[in-house]
Amino acid sequence: MKKTALVIGATGLVGHYLVGQLLTDARFERVKVFTRRPTGYHNPDKLEEHIVDFDKPSEWQELLQGEVLFSALGTTLKQAGSKDDQYRVDHTYQLQTAEHAARNGTDTYVLVSAAGADKDSALFYNRMKGELERDVQALAFARVRILQPGVLAGPREQARPLERFGIGAAALLGQLPGLHKYRPIHARTVARAMINASFDEEVGVQVDTLDGVFKRAGE
Repeated sequence: MKKTALVIGATGLVGHYLVGQLLTDARFERVKVFTRRPTGYHNPDKLEEHIVDFDKPSEWQELLQGEVLFSALGTTLKQAGSKDDQYRVDHTYQLQTAEHAARNGTDTYVLVSAAGADKDSALFYNRMKGELERDVQALAFARVRILQPGVLAGPREQARPLERFGIGAAALLGQLPGLHKYRPIHARTVARAMINASFDEEVGVQVDTLDGVFKRAGE
């Protein structure tokens, strides 16, 4: 049976690749995207794009009907403007969407989290990601797949010099003994791993760190 995919975070680095791959994947008959702005993709036969207000989920929650929810939503502290605003995007919006999808009968949830996610971390970002991982695991999905990819490589809309430096540093560190887990991973690879994870039929929660994400993608 062909599936319907639900996607949030479609205009981000991973999400953009994810939507593109879903649109060319014959195993999916419909791709329903929930976004704050247009994705730039045009496929009237397969793509269903909904411009939504994530602060008002009651206006669109009934549209969350499909077999798989892919969650790649996120922002940076600089873009958000404050920790509270970043938490709302990275945690609250994603959790609320997952809650509604689970309530509507979606059985598989695939989340892009982050390396170092830990609900007990002293670091705000890692703690926020860890709290989201904890909270979505408590929902009524038959399958939860969490990917922790680490440093992401790929073209971005906004130039981030420090991030480019970080990718280069991670690539060098990743070549050293014992530091292989810190090597960068391209966003298209993460997107492919998300799709492959959605077809893993084993019931329960699975968390993939960087090596696992590469394996999911077939690399």
